[in-house]
Amino acid sequence: MFRVIAWRTAAAAASVVAVMVLAPLALRPAAQAPAASGLDLASVSAARIVAHATLLADDLYEGRAPGSRGGDLAARYIATQFALLGLEPGAKDGTWYQPVPIVEATVDRDATTLEARGSGGTRAFTMGKDLSLLASVDAASVSLDAEVVFVGHGIVAPEFDWNDYAGADVKGKVVMAMVNDPPATPTEPALFGGKALTYYGRWTYKYEEALRQGAAGAILIHTDASATYPFGVVLSTTVGEQVFVPSAPGTPALQLKAWLTEDASTALAAIGGHDLAALRKRALTRGARAVPLGVTVSLRVQQKTVRKTSPNVIAKFPGQRTDEAIVFSSHYDHMGRRETSDGSDGIWNGARDNASGVAALLELARTYAAASVRPGRTVYFLAPTAEERGLLGSEYFAQHAPFPIDRIAANLNMDSMNVYGSSSTFVLLGADRTDAFGLVEEVARQQKRAPGVDEHPERGYFFRSDHFPLAKAGVPAFSLTLGDASGFRGPRAAKAREISEAYNATRYHQPSDEISPDWDWTGAVEDTQLLAELGWRIAALPRMPAYKPGDQFAQPRAKKGAN
Repeated sequence: MFRVIAWRTAAAAASVVAVMVLAPLALRPAAQAPAASGLDLASVSAARIVAHATLLADDLYEGRAPGSRGGDLAARYIATQFALLGLEPGAKDGTWYQPVPIVEATVDRDATTLEARGSGGTRAFTMGKDLSLLASVDAASVSLDAEVVFVGHGIVAPEFDWNDYAGADVKGKVVMAMVNDPPATPTEPALFGGKALTYYGRWTYKYEEALRQGAAGAILIHTDASATYPFGVVLSTTVGEQVFVPSAPGTPALQLKAWLTEDASTALAAIGGHDLAALRKRALTRGARAVPLGVTVSLRVQQKTVRKTSPNVIAKFPGQRTDEAIVFSSHYDHMGRRETSDGSDGIWNGARDNASGVAALLELARTYAAASVRPGRTVYFLAPTAEERGLLGSEYFAQHAPFPIDRIAANLNMDSMNVYGSSSTFVLLGADRTDAFGLVEEVARQQKRAPGVDEHPERGYFFRSDHFPLAKAGVPAFSLTLGDASGFRGPRAAKAREISEAYNATRYHQPSDEISPDWDWTGAVEDTQLLAELGWRIAALPRMPAYKPGDQFAQPRAKKGAN
């Protein structure tokens, strides 16, 4: 069980912090959407959202790392707020908490090495410069000596007649793979989704497939273009203390999970006499074979590991039908606290990502708790832990749901709210995969808004937040994100675009993600109203929403129905 701490401190501090910080913030009135039956959407309050977000992003919470004092404080605060609203505990054991087992690993960088040997000599790779190492083994030391095999994109996709592992024996070896999907061609414009990234292209899939193939380790080749973010973003999630879910006894795990920069990957292949650029070019074509690189890597890791638990926080609001449910979700964790050399406090406050989302979840929950009638289906409010460490909390929830997973009608997820101003558009990732998209459009029209299109489908945002584990389980799962920057409206539209672009460039996953007086929470209010009404209407539908026929996420429920 996670540590028992003085949660009353968090609850009491909320009002104090709110009074201190609300005055300078932009709390402009939002356009009011017509209320769904039972909900007073006009009561959705920017002031309350800001108060919650400001406290959760305060230094008091030390960046809300999973299993830390600050993370536990945040969980206690959220549970306290759920209780004050009159909601019911939603975990299976009748409490607010679903403990998620985690391993916290601190790698000794000075005692950890990765070295490659081949006919071209020997090369050591430096953590934090060439190499980003992901902890994945609960042991004080990890040692591995294995051959490296280049496996193209590292994909096995029968529906696309694509198998990068065909004919290769990688058992006990280390695979090196490219990130992203193979590109579409003029003759196959829809290959792997065309421009849109599929799950096969996600880095998490590459590790999963390597393990299924019996590999001992996997190295991913980083490029800014293929990953869609710089190497610094990778480093931000893999330096300092790392968190992962422990493997069950006797279950295999990858001994090496790493990213290498493009230059370092090229150097590794060259040690074995191979031109990595040529190998990568051949791997763009179906039928390319895996290539042993003639290189052996030696990994030596010294680390300190501690087993902990970090809770998902779960509340429920019983509906008129108790045999089906919907789930609202928003992760509360962030990156924690780290030593710095620049004199800063080293706290990764995670104000927009994702104190803003949890704040909106709490205000949405308040709106439901105050409803004049019960919703059609039972409603769960889920604040998962360890999203930033690989969706660990929501993955655990999907595997150990307190409600039958096949009876969950929908999941509506909030991750990084619009804190820039009113917008005529929004994007609800995943909604267009389902037959509920028409309902999304109808609710949006009532707000004089419209659902937009993901401007960057190549970045795979659909796979990068807490709705995705539920989608993999067959639940129609949607995640709210910003619409087109041109959708900002009102006198601050130009300013909103400027602040939004600056956040993505300089504050995302950085210590500078703190509450800002420049933020205008009107958009957060609009989006909270939107999701509240959409959820209410989905809860009232006579049948559960479904993925469109042929969508890959329709398969889990289709298989269950066929059994």
